[in-house]
Amino acid sequence: MAIRRRKHESRNPFRGVVDTVSELNRIADRMTGVDGATITPQQPRGHSDAWSPFTDILAKGSDILIRCELPGVDPDAVDVSLSRGTLTIAGSRAEGDEHEDYLVQERTYGQFRRDVTLPEGVQEDEIEASFREGVLEVAVRGAAEASGPARIAVRAAEE
Repeated sequence: MAIRRRKHESRNPFRGVVDTVSELNRIADRMTGVDGATITPQQPRGHSDAWSPFTDILAKGSDILIRCELPGVDPDAVDVSLSRGTLTIAGSRAEGDEHEDYLVQERTYGQFRRDVTLPEGVQEDEIEASFREGVLEVAVRGAAEASGPARIAVRAAEE
């Protein structure tokens, strides 16, 4: 499974930052076709219209491991990408036979997506992804040792 870097496909410098108003605007735009935003099967879903696989993020030595449960997902249907410090795991789980007569259907099908903000400075050659027994594991080498966010002192403004 290859990690690929997305080209600067979005002009929004706050890509990956999710707030309720932005998500509602995006959903409304997709439903009404504003700015050419139409719903297509090839278009990756956003945070509100995709299911999110259960995910664990842990430190192992100096590495960060991200594990996503993806039972029933074909490894070829998983896309792992890095763009502006955000690791995106996206793909789809094929639906069963729609002619089945379900009594209860709890499993979620269709597209999924998880975005994970990585420490500053992580490069794609420091990331490896593997898929085994329905679990995707993404290892980010050296990321657990990255320094945390810088604290900015707030001072009172002079009048």
